[in-house]
Amino acid sequence: MDAVPRIRAAHWTDKEPVAALIADALHTHPVAAWLVPEPAPRRRILTDVLAIWIEHAMFFGDIYLTDDHTAAAVGFHRYRPIPLPANYGIRLPDAAGEHAGRFVLLDHLMSAQQPTEPHYHLAFLAVAPTAQGTGRGTALLEHHRSRVDRIGLPSYATPVSDATTLYRRYGYTPRRTVTLPGGPTIHPMRRNLPPGSGTWPLNASNIDSPGHSQDRVI
Repeated sequence: MDAVPRIRAAHWTDKEPVAALIADALHTHPVAAWLVPEPAPRRRILTDVLAIWIEHAMFFGDIYLTDDHTAAAVGFHRYRPIPLPANYGIRLPDAAGEHAGRFVLLDHLMSAQQPTEPHYHLAFLAVAPTAQGTGRGTALLEHHRSRVDRIGLPSYATPVSDATTLYRRYGYTPRRTVTLPGGPTIHPMRRNLPPGSGTWPLNASNIDSPGHSQDRVI
């Protein structure tokens, strides 16, 4: 197994590479195919839509990635309701074109499943296809677990189906599934705080943040 590169907080200049990385990792997944049925433009559309949310995470969450840009985790601090990205009603149709309605429907269906109390939303954890099986996803989940335990927040995630076993190892348990109309089933998962962990908001000031820093799309 390759040594896992250092994990660091993302910078503003990382937002486009992170969007491209996640699109590359997810464009063959059934949810991506449901969002954009045509294979040819799918990766480009995913990248453009993801870029909106990656930028948003710079303000309402955080992004961590490996130094070699082969794996990244994107999350949102949901201490309270957070807004949509700036000018989302204009930017989403520009990015997704005729597929924008499917992205909106996906967000609506998934939002109905999210916890209502303060939590950390692990929106994306992606490893580049060329780096899968090298321990990068495990390292990012370990890094994530140590952070949410320290700040005292439960965590919510929507991993792709073949990653649920890995998430279970880190304390995530299934919630009610979501089946897209005429499409695949998504498996939301939740991780409660282990006994003895800190409780938000008493130690929320300890949260790591890249300095700039919301939600999921796929």
